[in-house]
Amino acid sequence: MSLLGPLFRWSAIEELFNDRARLQGMLDFEAALARAEARVGIIPGRVAPIISAKCRAELFDISALARATALAGNPAIPLVKQLTELVGKDDKEATRFVHWGATSQDAIDTGFILQLRHAFDHIKAELERLSDASAQIAEKHRNTVVAGRTWMQQALPTTFGLKVAGWVDALDRHRSRLEETRHRVLVLQFGGAVGTLAALGNQGMDVAATLGRELDLPVPNVPWHGHRDRMAEVAAIMGLCAGTLGKIARDISLETQTEVAEVFEPSAPGRGGSSTLPHKRNPVACAVVLSAATRVPGLVASVLAAMVQEHERGLGGWHAEWEAIPEIIRLTSGALHYLTAAMMELEIDGSKMRDNLEITRGLIFAEAAQMLLAQVVGRQTAHEIVEAASNRARAEHRDLREVLAHDVAVTKHLSNQDLDKLFDPREYLGEASRLIDSVLQAHAARHVKLSRSNE
Repeated sequence: MSLLGPLFRWSAIEELFNDRARLQGMLDFEAALARAEARVGIIPGRVAPIISAKCRAELFDISALARATALAGNPAIPLVKQLTELVGKDDKEATRFVHWGATSQDAIDTGFILQLRHAFDHIKAELERLSDASAQIAEKHRNTVVAGRTWMQQALPTTFGLKVAGWVDALDRHRSRLEETRHRVLVLQFGGAVGTLAALGNQGMDVAATLGRELDLPVPNVPWHGHRDRMAEVAAIMGLCAGTLGKIARDISLETQTEVAEVFEPSAPGRGGSSTLPHKRNPVACAVVLSAATRVPGLVASVLAAMVQEHERGLGGWHAEWEAIPEIIRLTSGALHYLTAAMMELEIDGSKMRDNLEITRGLIFAEAAQMLLAQVVGRQTAHEIVEAASNRARAEHRDLREVLAHDVAVTKHLSNQDLDKLFDPREYLGEASRLIDSVLQAHAARHVKLSRSNE
């Protein structure tokens, strides 16, 4: 599917989840295992560099591995066989110590954890870029009035800055989730056949600790072959992230509609055109993000279903993760990357937003009129008066302000000056500015905290 790859995926992540990267992850485990066992004294010290020297993906026949995997049931079995053959070309004696005391799942799971660590680094940086770009928009447009919409209808005035601040707040929660997940998920998998490390005698824990140091991975309390909550957590947080990215893309794409025309993705030659309509400017990034937000939940469900595994080593459930989780990460990170690029150059038409406030002929200010009138006649009476006026305005195609100005039930309590102020959208924004401040202050505090932690 190389034709569609550049549309949906991010090249930086693709390099981490191709066949060669998967193979190298397992080989990095095998090399570290040999070094760790040599340090502990399980295998002769001289064989570790011999084994490590052959743990390079370019030395392996991936096509042959793929064919053998179909027979073996997992790629680690033929990988260890090829690695043993390569080591034997230099030292027959050293072949005895390849993959010593480990099991296939140790190599496959830990190899994937190593891939995942690199992916998390990229995703973390890109989430930060998207959140920062959104925060800048929120600040710049904190006073740009726009129609707030509920159930796809205009409801009340709000500001575009507050809308985007909601995006920032959600994105920063995902950044926090990613950091928390790293500590739980990026751990060593090493337990041997059934998680007892029996093949290593009473030195298994020593090897595990040394192996963890070699790979810079914490050693968990117990091997997790049959407990897949860590992998399910990766799928779930990526699914949550894809959902938020989809929500942002949905907002943007709705605002790019011809009848709305408040926001536009950046334009460039060849971007967002049509094969037949020369005037089109399609929201391409939004399409990519919404595609991912549609596809990822089903894959997440598959990974959650795969958690129910048998005894110490699962049959089929573990296998179900191998393509599903990388695909979740690839789709979500692709959506993240392309939405970030669009957000960096998002075009915002504040004057069109203001014009769109006039579409309802003042009905968008009905609640404001009701609340002001309620101060003197009570909420229920005010509601009935403004509802009747709104119905007349709608039926007679008149402006609500005009109808209210000729309604004795209104004018005996509200002056023309009151009505003028009432129909100024800037006068009915509530706590929008303070809410934006709250989000942006929390966002800025994250940067301070991260910079201190990196010192």
